[in-house]
Amino acid sequence: MNIFRRCRIAPQQNVAVIGVGFLGALLVQLAVRRGARVIAISRRPSALQAARHSGAQETLSLNDPQAVLSRLMELTAGLGCERVIEAAGAQETLDLAGELVRVRGRLIIAGYHQDSPRQVNMQLWNWRGIDVINAHERETQRYVAGMRAAANAITRGALDPAPLYSHGFALDSIAAAFTALAQRPQGFLKAWVYPGGGESIHQ
Repeated sequence: MNIFRRCRIAPQQNVAVIGVGFLGALLVQLAVRRGARVIAISRRPSALQAARHSGAQETLSLNDPQAVLSRLMELTAGLGCERVIEAAGAQETLDLAGELVRVRGRLIIAGYHQDSPRQVNMQLWNWRGIDVINAHERETQRYVAGMRAAANAITRGALDPAPLYSHGFALDSIAAAFTALAQRPQGFLKAWVYPGGGESIHQ
């Protein structure tokens, strides 16, 4: 919710979301419900399916970044997107995000870039005059405000995370839940842990 607030998405804008895990899929939902035209970009077919289920009007495979750039420019009459949300946390996706933002657009960095330093194409960013937003928050008050906003959005039906919980694990199998989180098996988006024992649940 805090990331979405900082995107400042308006109806009719073209919005690209690069990286459709749990976070990316929720941002797709929020942008669609704001009235934006959403283009979701991800490597995994199951993630693209989740993006379509979340309302994305277009889904593109990240396996060929140049093809993504060409197709997105076709979809936006050669202008690029008013908003690009980078939610994958990799150098490759950060590079692509910069290419997809239109002149005077906004690039929102939501991905977790903590594995190594990053380089950016400052010449391109400067030439296009884009706004670059690091959407990570570090203040407790902001965290709490985001949690409250999420709870309110779910209560009023503006956000539905339920279809994105792909795997469930009994409490006595929590080690398997962390293994799935690290290895991300086919179809994995987000797991929940429930009390007691029993079999794991996969949607």
